[in-house]
Amino acid sequence: MVFDLDMIQKIYSSYADKLKAVRKVVNHPLTLTEKILYTHLWKGNADKAYERGKDYVDFAPDRVAMQDATAQMALLQFMQSGRTKVSVPSTVHCDHLIQAEVGAVPDLSRAKSQNKEVYDFLSSVSNKYGIGFWKPGAGIIHQVVLENYAFPGGMMIGTDSHTVNAGGLGTIAIGVGGADACDVMAGLPWELKFPKLIGVKLTGKLNGWTASKDIILKVAGILTVKGGTGAILEYFGEGATSLSCTGKGTICNMGAEIGATTSIFGYDKKMAEYLRGTGRKEVADGADKLSKDLTGDKEVYADPEKYFDQVIEINLSELEPHINGPFTPDLAWPISKFAEAVKTNNWPAELEVGLIGSCTNSSYEDITRAASIAQQAIDNGLKAKSEFTVTPGSEQVRFTVDRDGYLKIFEEMGGIVLANACGPCIGQWARHSKDPNKKNSIVTSYNRNFAKRNDGNPNTHAFVASPELTTALALAGTLTFNPLTDSLTNDKGEKIKLKEPKGIEMPLKGFAVDDAGYQSPAADGSKIEVIVSPTSDRLQILEPFPAWEGTDWYNLKLLIKAKGKCTTDHISMAGPWLKYRGHLDNISNNLLIGAVNFFNDKTNLVKNQLTGEYGPLPQTQREYKAVKVGSVIVGDENYGEGSSREHAAMEPRHLGVRAVLVKSFARIHETNLKKQGMLGITFDNKDDYNKIKEDDSIDITGLTSFSENKPLVVHLNHTDGTTESFLVNHTYNEQQIEWFKAGGALNIIREEFEAKKD
Repeated sequence: MVFDLDMIQKIYSSYADKLKAVRKVVNHPLTLTEKILYTHLWKGNADKAYERGKDYVDFAPDRVAMQDATAQMALLQFMQSGRTKVSVPSTVHCDHLIQAEVGAVPDLSRAKSQNKEVYDFLSSVSNKYGIGFWKPGAGIIHQVVLENYAFPGGMMIGTDSHTVNAGGLGTIAIGVGGADACDVMAGLPWELKFPKLIGVKLTGKLNGWTASKDIILKVAGILTVKGGTGAILEYFGEGATSLSCTGKGTICNMGAEIGATTSIFGYDKKMAEYLRGTGRKEVADGADKLSKDLTGDKEVYADPEKYFDQVIEINLSELEPHINGPFTPDLAWPISKFAEAVKTNNWPAELEVGLIGSCTNSSYEDITRAASIAQQAIDNGLKAKSEFTVTPGSEQVRFTVDRDGYLKIFEEMGGIVLANACGPCIGQWARHSKDPNKKNSIVTSYNRNFAKRNDGNPNTHAFVASPELTTALALAGTLTFNPLTDSLTNDKGEKIKLKEPKGIEMPLKGFAVDDAGYQSPAADGSKIEVIVSPTSDRLQILEPFPAWEGTDWYNLKLLIKAKGKCTTDHISMAGPWLKYRGHLDNISNNLLIGAVNFFNDKTNLVKNQLTGEYGPLPQTQREYKAVKVGSVIVGDENYGEGSSREHAAMEPRHLGVRAVLVKSFARIHETNLKKQGMLGITFDNKDDYNKIKEDDSIDITGLTSFSENKPLVVHLNHTDGTTESFLVNHTYNEQQIEWFKAGGALNIIREEFEAKKD
């Protein structure tokens, strides 16, 4: 089945003419990124060139995708917009709320029972507003999108940071907050600062144990977790065209970990094969006709330094397998140096669990390469010495690899097959551990490895590697094993040297599935009622946030001065809190409980300036709100990196925080704050971070003349009677300032719609 074929054909039919207009105004050879961005302008044909990293541009994405945890808030917001149907093709995917514990069948059954209220809400609201609904068990959003919706030359947004996975099929796919998704579904333009461009030239060809995953692990080590901020990575070269389509997806997926807006590959034969192999021959035929313009111009790739803001070159023939971590996805170790790093840093060498799959590495090729290692183990009398789990990416992949016998291989090796869901990757893991705080090591083929992310244990050292390398390490049971040089010993005392993995890009018998898990929306949803119980602890109808009162702010209290890394996982944890993603007040009880307080190096323990006592952060902020005292959150570099979850912006807004002041923001989180009517500001001089004291009252002035590129002023009122003032910057444009004044973007959307009705 080909979804939205009419839409895709319409885009392809106008693509050439739109590109002609682009070439006239840009007047230089084009990268693929520029081609897709300029052909998706909200206003239609391009009539001017935009400055990268400076100009805000309105775009018209082709579609929206939402996973169940973020879809709840996105759709609760959409229900306030006044619209009766989504304006672009949109889908909901139930993948985040299924907790991994004992195995696929019982885990899925338990999730359907525990989350029935949420699933019923998402199903009914999707049915009412014309949204495609993928049921629990259908698969992980990004794998399902790659198999069904992504297409070369397209543009989509999704309410998950790893939406970027679709770049593996030539789609500009960008992670956003639910408010952005709400705008696009409501028929409004989507705004983005025109990104800078980073070119990644891949030469040579992967060989041996090296996989596509190792490319992005290497890139992460080069660029770090914020090196891609405000930029799109475009991969090209002979090495790029040699990679499988799903391998390209893996690389794009983990591009989220370097802060990149998204990543993309140009259309090639591998993409055409994947489209045809997943039942989309018509899309491949259309793309073939435009193949020259669904990749960057030859002149660009011949002289990349002239057309990209930065160029990285990697020779795949020389690339080593990598393992990244712990605690950050950009700490990159080639396998030849990893064992020594484990010893030098005193990381726990024993590998307790190896986990493969997830949205990053769960393709047919990934499964078969890992299974080739598992089969060698079986043939040579080896069993996994570590706990081992497999998470298929979709029901289609699971059904096909099961049909072809690969799941049995993992089970015989000692592994457990989990449900087609995010599971341990996002903390939905009932880990089998007698000591939940034990210092230990795990290796995953996932994308993100912040402290506490997988199992809530701050002492779990999580490392990221390819599925095949993870499988080999699980067989050895130790991080110091290097399958390229070392041998394993079986029960007979025989030394076994594992051969390099062998994989199959596309199933020889084709993909198959009995029930993919898709529910089409009703043709007419006007009579469908969406019910949210007023006593529910899982769902809550939203109330509009109040508008700005029109004054500068005085006597704000410091809520927390966060120390070091403060990701969206620190601001709004996942794991057990996922069940409250549709209830703003309840989930606000996790606000910043993972952030480290600069003044005492503790989490979830801050000073209440009303009482002088120390207590949990959410409770302290609720006490401020009760007496109508505003507050300020202060943070470090790249504040809000990681997930796209807008709850990290909505929770402080709901509890009465007025401003977030940091050294620098991660892109998605900064946008989310703006959408919710929050003030997000940055130190003009980063050293001013050190001036903020625990008992400070804070004034922010300049708001009454709030305008583009005009700094505001922060005044610190210390308890000793002294004061200090300094400039703070912002990136608000005129439209975003209106969001701030109105109390949030959604307030403007609703008012405009109501005005049209009148």
